[in-house]
This record gives sequence, structure tokens and C-alpha cells, in this order.
Amino acid sequence: MLTSLPSRRRFLQSALAVASPALPGLASAKAEADSPHVVSPWAGPLSAFSLVDTTGKTWRPADLKGRAVLLNFWASWCEPCRAEMPTLAQVAELYGPDKLLVLAINFKQHPSRALQFAKNSGFTLPVLLDVDGRVAQQWGVKVFPTTLTVDRHGQPQQRVQGQLDWTGAEAEKLITRLF
Repeated sequence: MLTSLPSRRRFLQSALAVASPALPGLASAKAEADSPHVVSPWAGPLSAFSLVDTTGKTWRPADLKGRAVLLNFWASWCEPCRAEMPTLAQVAELYGPDKLLVLAINFKQHPSRALQFAKNSGFTLPVLLDVDGRVAQQWGVKVFPTTLTVDRHGQPQQRVQGQLDWTGAEAEKLITRLF
């Protein structure tokens, strides 16, 4: 009878767990590898955009000035996006729209589908429509969800690729740097 060999990943994780007391840097590398998101700098100017939300309001960069902003790119077919959305709504409510503006930018879906998802989910974030995907492409969004952070002076700061609990300690550090 043949026994199955552990996967390479499982083997490496086990080796890291054994080595981590002696090599603390390896433990943090393992935690990063298991993390469902990656945070990286997002530099450059906030490119011009004009997106309409599901209520018909047009949003432009000037509408963001004076507050910290989270620009969250999502789609209803994206399971991590759906899982992350409640924590985005909670953090938006916690800080209030005058201090932190959270904009949920729907990627390339029919407006009725985005609106239906928002209605069924019960969240009240502004849902902007990137119907042709140009804004996502312009800002290099290739992973969903991706959240771009902008400080209160209108300067891009961080790119968060993948699902993050926006009510957690790591997110709090990202957000407080924006004020």
C-alpha cells in the first residue's frame, strides 16, 4: 500500500513551524504567505476619473478632498469581495463619511446587477460603476478585491490586494495613517 506524500507547501509550512522559534523571521514570512491580502505602496497622482454611482451621482477626485478614502474594487462574482464588504461597511459607519469615505467600485458588471447585490447585502456604501473597467485598468487593478487608500490631502498611499478584515488592527493602522 502506498502512502501519499505531503504536499510541498504542507511540508514547507511544517518545516517553518519547527524552525520558527530559532528563526523568528521565518515565522513572519509564513504568516505573510498564508495571508489573504498583500499591502504595497500606491504612488503617483490620483488620476482623473468620473464614475456614476447607482443613484445617478457623478463622482470625481474633487469629491474626495479633505477626507481619507478607501476605493474598493469588487464584483459580485468574487467570493472574497462579498466576504470583505461587511467589514468595509462597518468601518465606514464607525468613522463616518466626513472623516472616511468608502467607495465600492463595481468592476464591469451591469448596473442592475451591482445594485441588486448591494440591496440584497444590505450595505449602504456608495456603489460606483466602472462599467467598462477603464478606471480599474488605469489604476492597475488586476486582483479582486483591491482597495486603494487615499489620504485626506488627496495623495494615494497603499494598495491592498485581496480580502482584508477592515475592522481589524492591521486595517486600523492603514486607515489612521490617512488622517
